[in-house]
Amino acid sequence: MSSEQSPSPEILAEADGPRPRRLTYAAALAALEGSALVVGGVWTLVLGLTGDPDDRQQAVTLAITLIVLALLPLLAARGLLLRRGWSRGPAVITQIMALPVAYSLLQADSAAIPAGIALAVVALTALVLLLNPATTRALGIKGPGRAER
Repeated sequence: MSSEQSPSPEILAEADGPRPRRLTYAAALAALEGSALVVGGVWTLVLGLTGDPDDRQQAVTLAITLIVLALLPLLAARGLLLRRGWSRGPAVITQIMALPVAYSLLQADSAAIPAGIALAVVALTALVLLLNPATTRALGIKGPGRAER
């Protein structure tokens, strides 16, 4: 392993210590979102195949899309739990993608409004947890200009 690839002693010390609760909570929220996408995808698939949708192909396509989209937050959650630095990017992207969805749910005049509130709270909370300096340190992420040479 070259010196460019080996982590610094500070990073190794933090990686050996206990995982910060913020990191665990962020991973749990990402896993919750991924699980919700899987459930939504399976539900849409079942309704599309057994019900009488206007367009069966569109229902199946939506279901498959939701299930595939669930991979991003689920993989990010696993990476966060394992303290992989790469995992913060997909987790942050997931939260940013969730905010417009939450906004559109809040614009509905139906039972979707509580879902929009819940999604917005989860996404904002996860963003705060993911961008927290303790989380960044625990993942071994250095800021711009702080990389080892």
